[in-house]
Amino acid sequence: MMQYGQQARKRPARVVNKDKKNNPQLDRKAKSASVSGFYYSFLTIILLLCLLQITISAVLNISKIVSYKAKIIQITKTRDAAKALNEQLKDNINNFSNVQGLEAIARNNLKMSSEDEVLVIINTPKVEEKETKPKSIGFIKYD
Repeated sequence: MMQYGQQARKRPARVVNKDKKNNPQLDRKAKSASVSGFYYSFLTIILLLCLLQITISAVLNISKIVSYKAKIIQITKTRDAAKALNEQLKDNINNFSNVQGLEAIARNNLKMSSEDEVLVIINTPKVEEKETKPKSIGFIKYD
């Protein structure tokens, strides 16, 4: 019995598909679920490819950084060696810009003497070491 002011609650009726025919509402839901599943799968694959590309790029960039650092160190050493050589050459220019330095170069390297000097060069034969070659033992081939 219902009391005053109360309304009867209606329960939805159960639909039993005895004929086993496809319900159009269920077909739409199943299709939308399969399509959205495909989209999510496709987007997941695209995301994985992007992550793979980012990882490869990071590894390649790190290897380039390491090789560039090694090249920078090598170039710095070469530059420092060139600076030291330049300083040495500047010192040589300063040392040999006077007459005594030029005479020393002429006497030692060019084997020269001044007008009132006699230059005597004594050549000593160099002892050459003969390399003894081991005799190769070969086989004689008879045809």
